Amino acid sequence: MIPKVFREVIDLGDGRTISLETGKLAKQAHGSVVVQSGKCMLLCTVVSNYHQADVDFLPLTVDYREKFAAAGRYPGGFFKREARPSDGEVLTMRLVDRVLRPLFPKDYHAETQVMIQMMSHDDDVMPDAMAGLAASAAIQLSDIPFETPISEVRVARVNGEFVINPTRAQLGEADIDMMVGASADSVMMVEGEMDECSEEEMADAIKFAHEAIKVQCAAQVALAEAFGKKETREYEPEVEDEDLAAKIKDMVYDKTYAIAKAGSAKHERGAAFSEIKEEVFNSFSEEEQAELGKLIHKYVAKAQKTAIRDLTLKEGLRLDGRKTTDIRPIWCEVDYLPSTHGSSIFTRGETQALATVTLGTSREANQIDMPSFEGEETFYLHYNFPPFSTGEARPLRGTSRREVGHGNLAQRALKGMIPADCPYTVRVVSEVLESNGSSSMATVCSGTMALMDAGVQLKKPVSGIAMGLISDGDNYAVLSDILGDEDHLGDMDFKVTGTADGITACQMDIKIKGLSYEILVNALKQARDGRLHILSKLTDTIEKPNATVKAHAPKMITRRIPNDMIGAFIGPGGKHIQELQKETETTIVITEDPITEEGIIEILGTKPEGMDAVIAKIESMLFKPEVGSVYEVKVIKMLDFGAVVEYTEAPGNEVLLHVSELAWERTDNVSDVVNLGDILDVKYFGIDPRTRKEKVSRKAILPKPEGWQERPKRDNNNRGRDNNRGNRDNRNRDNRRDDRKNQENQEKKINLF
Repeated sequence: MIPKVFREVIDLGDGRTISLETGKLAKQAHGSVVVQSGKCMLLCTVVSNYHQADVDFLPLTVDYREKFAAAGRYPGGFFKREARPSDGEVLTMRLVDRVLRPLFPKDYHAETQVMIQMMSHDDDVMPDAMAGLAASAAIQLSDIPFETPISEVRVARVNGEFVINPTRAQLGEADIDMMVGASADSVMMVEGEMDECSEEEMADAIKFAHEAIKVQCAAQVALAEAFGKKETREYEPEVEDEDLAAKIKDMVYDKTYAIAKAGSAKHERGAAFSEIKEEVFNSFSEEEQAELGKLIHKYVAKAQKTAIRDLTLKEGLRLDGRKTTDIRPIWCEVDYLPSTHGSSIFTRGETQALATVTLGTSREANQIDMPSFEGEETFYLHYNFPPFSTGEARPLRGTSRREVGHGNLAQRALKGMIPADCPYTVRVVSEVLESNGSSSMATVCSGTMALMDAGVQLKKPVSGIAMGLISDGDNYAVLSDILGDEDHLGDMDFKVTGTADGITACQMDIKIKGLSYEILVNALKQARDGRLHILSKLTDTIEKPNATVKAHAPKMITRRIPNDMIGAFIGPGGKHIQELQKETETTIVITEDPITEEGIIEILGTKPEGMDAVIAKIESMLFKPEVGSVYEVKVIKMLDFGAVVEYTEAPGNEVLLHVSELAWERTDNVSDVVNLGDILDVKYFGIDPRTRKEKVSRKAILPKPEGWQERPKRDNNNRGRDNNRGNRDNRNRDNRRDDRKNQENQEKKINLF
């Protein structure tokens, strides 16, 4: 029997809808929901243990997976099974996690797992835009403690109009593409890319998205009420001791305030704070330490956070002595690594990134193979964050979600500035060597300089800055170029990248409720001032892209050939192209233009003479002599009935110069007129209707000898050919045909048995 199904429909306002359904699938999960738009269906489940884990944080796992069967496809690779998540799936997990995590109670430490799976795909629906809605709806249907429903939407501006959850085709025409996560009351997360938009335009896009999110939050409440809202589960809260908290604050606050005001460096400051913690902890007896150890550490951290925030709000000072708008000292360098195609160092305070650029052909494009999207990237950026960058020793366990997310943000910041006619596949790698505040923005800055150093003709240089916000409700302070510690103690941290003319990418996490758009716009404008300051440091180091790539970097030339010539250029089994690559020491890649169906030949090499040889080969293939024109040729082969010649302007393009076309006089031996290696002129006559082959003539451009008379044409009627052919009736062909028919009939009879 099919169980009772509960359903709620959200109208997107343009004929499209999103439905929320529960009661049919995954009923043993603590909450489950199917979210559908068009043919796209996401199944989201949530389960949370009923006992608290022995940790001081929320062990939350958000997992998003796209099933290949959902798109009627097989997984690529040898093992036909979904394996580790793709970068696209990881990015969706991060987007959902960042909005959900702050809404669980701070003292809720039960292991919690949110699983979102795309079970059916629709080419016109982008599933990541519904993942946050699915996660929140599943939690609303459970008994898990959670502050308020949230949702996430994608907002794009297409032809000047904002669109919620656009199709991929619409996104290709958009100049703003943002994911916004929010509750009905507050915006909590923003991430996206823009085509140099203003701060006010970005705020307008966020407002538009928030209105759509309010409708989706209301739909979740309605679904939960129809289903039967569950009572929130009881859990064992953290033990609190207000007297102990007050006592520790008295011991810690003033000392922390003084250290913070001194404006010391990271390690010096960290050592001083640790000394305070140790001093406070040792002031308790061994019995108290054993019983209250966790609370002591918790209250010390809380008191220190309060002192640092108060310093900024009261005196406008920060941990390293800067004012709220100050940017840390910056130094930059380009062309640091001698063997890379481009490199740069960007150092801002105690954060340092070393970027490299590698140039390649379309063969090196980053292939994206997801059930919801197949394509390739000819510009991509990878970000590495080794443990030594923060002075730590910890095991390396592959690329982390954080590294994927930070690299994606930097890639989105820069990709709009790569010119459309850039012939290369471009890979940027950022190695974070030091980190104390926004290594992702350092990656943007070092990436910009490395690209210009490599000779990639960026439209405009891009810089980035990380900002923070501290607010007590009445007063607030926006912090430019935040430190790592300020990232943790602030109420909002956001990263903004852009050119001198506008924003290209952003990432925001807002930790306070009801942040006004006025404060948001003011923060973005302060970020613009910081960006422009940093941008000036970049352009002081390298003002514009190098005119050419480096001497040791590969040069790229592209040529087009007709589709029907691709096979001849490649040769049987790739023989011709492989030999040409070996002879010229180049890399040759051939692709087909999907629109014109022409062959696009990419020639990559470091030796000009080798690349010239490939171009000469292509031009030779494309060479088409004109009827009536005279061309210079070279004799490359001698035959009894003529000489094989090649056009000197198109080596390899050969034609037969027949012995009868060598001279007006009768020629018995070809070598009497020309020899191997001779260079001479010939006239091109096109296709000879008699031989159906190309015809060239030397004698046609020579003067006729005095008294020369053209030989009379032969009379074919007097050559006896018809008489001879008439005798063919005597060959008994009719009898042979009859014999063959009899044989076939006999075979058919045999087959019947």
